[in-house]
Amino acid sequence: MKPVLVLQHLSADGPGYLGRWLAARGLVMDVRNTEAGQSFPAHLADHSALAILGGEMSANDPLPSLRQAEALFLEAVRDGVPTIGHCLGGQLMARALGARIGDSPVPEVGFQAVRLRPGPQSEAWFGLEPAHRVFHWHYEAFDLPPGAEALATNAACPHQAFAIGPHLGMQFHIELDEDKLTRWSHDEGERFQRARAAHPRQVHDGVRMRRDGATLLGAHQALADRIYGRWIAAAERRGVIARQAS
Repeated sequence: MKPVLVLQHLSADGPGYLGRWLAARGLVMDVRNTEAGQSFPAHLADHSALAILGGEMSANDPLPSLRQAEALFLEAVRDGVPTIGHCLGGQLMARALGARIGDSPVPEVGFQAVRLRPGPQSEAWFGLEPAHRVFHWHYEAFDLPPGAEALATNAACPHQAFAIGPHLGMQFHIELDEDKLTRWSHDEGERFQRARAAHPRQVHDGVRMRRDGATLLGAHQALADRIYGRWIAAAERRGVIARQAS
């Protein structure tokens, strides 16, 4: 049986709620953190599902680990290994499929509303609610990849999520947990300050992030439960997913 592969680009951007969700269900996780010196595997043959996390770098940066993440996703598309991408992870998925990654029309930091596009794929991943408030921290964004279905949008960034087969790419951080929210909301560096000065409605300060989190994080994680459940269900149907020994 095969573990879930989690590609981590930065030590400060770990699995968060995703890790807790997998552990609570007894699913085995193989986390590879390139900033900690761990290499990504050459192939996906030993893994049942793939998750790609976020990071501060651009998806266009000439980093070998980013290109390896893209290669693994293309292998996942070829072999039907369910993949989920969070922010940078979604951008890498889109880039691997031929989409452009560039400056977001408006940067987004904090809990922002996204509107779901009607359709069975959108309902399957996100439910019947027409909109959700999800956590963003991005300055770049993806165009819609060829062959993918657009699932969510908002005025700041038209492409918020896409699906292609059993794979979901997101522009937001559905893996947010209390620890990430606390750490990230206290990290207001120079790039953040410039973005906040230019776009105060879409770039929230740390006080607002924490205040919103107090009321929104429960619903945010309930949405993550649904998204991760659909992703892992596709892996379970393949009959190869590893579970921890009881």
